[in-house]
Amino acid sequence: MATNRTFTMIKPDAFGEGNSGAILKMIEEAGFKIIALKLTQLNEELAGKFYEVHKERPFYKDLCDYMSSGPIIAAILEKDNAVADFRKLIGATNPKEAEKGTIRKLYAKSIEANAVHGSDSDENAAIEGSFFFSETEKVNA
Repeated sequence: MATNRTFTMIKPDAFGEGNSGAILKMIEEAGFKIIALKLTQLNEELAGKFYEVHKERPFYKDLCDYMSSGPIIAAILEKDNAVADFRKLIGATNPKEAEKGTIRKLYAKSIEANAVHGSDSDENAAIEGSFFFSETEKVNA
């Protein structure tokens, strides 16, 4: 059964280029309610824990280096069919393949610097959201 929440991060490239406000606006205009929001910066150890699922992949170290290179904005979003609708809003991982009007088509620079992270399942949304936010930080409005 689909949940009403998903997790996202505005990545260091998009934050550093000043695109956070425009991305958050797109998210809200797409009908998502932001129920938790945090500006933070991962160190390499925390980036490694967050992306541990990719530990055996050749891009893991570069990913951890990149994700710890600057501030990020972590957020929990709420909307019916949140995970699938958000994946559609952000577009394909490769911005060259992303549909017109998606976040990645507008703001991503490359496959690696692709502006935003979006959970790929309800289960991962819960895990990823809990990585950044305690239960008391998740607003139940």
